[in-house]
Formats: sequence, structure tokens, C-alpha cells
Amino acid sequence: MIVEINKAEYLKDYKIAFEFSDGVNQTVDFEAFLRTAKNPMSRKYLDIGEFKKFHIEYGDIVWNDFEMCFPIWDLHQGKL
Repeated sequence: MIVEINKAEYLKDYKIAFEFSDGVNQTVDFEAFLRTAKNPMSRKYLDIGEFKKFHIEYGDIVWNDFEMCFPIWDLHQGKL
């Protein structure tokens, strides 16, 4: 079964609530990942305004034309 993200909703800080195509709902906190990221392209999303600019494309969450994206299965499990 292929799992996709149906819906992603910004909650607060660096938390996003996900609804997946298999009915699973998960909240993921991206803060630890962003704070420890070495890549400046990822660290720029510590700016909440930039972080909120995600969208769903082809069942995946992306920022700025795939500048930052994550494995769907990790998000499905609630971890990065």
C-alpha cells in the first residue's frame, strides 16, 4: 500500500498535524531537526514565516520546490 499525505495543518511553533491516506493522523515537531541542521537551506526554516510556507505536492510535504522534504514513512511514524 502506498501511503500519501492527504492533509497537513500548521499547529504552532514547528509542529504540523498530518492526515495520511491510510487514515493515520500524526503530529510531528520539526524543531529539533531544524535546530541541529547543518545545511543553511534547512536552517532558514527556523524562521516561522518560512516554515509555514509548506504545501502538499504528489502526496508529500515540501517547502520551496523540494528545497526541504522528508520521507513520508518517517512522518507517518511521527519521527524525523
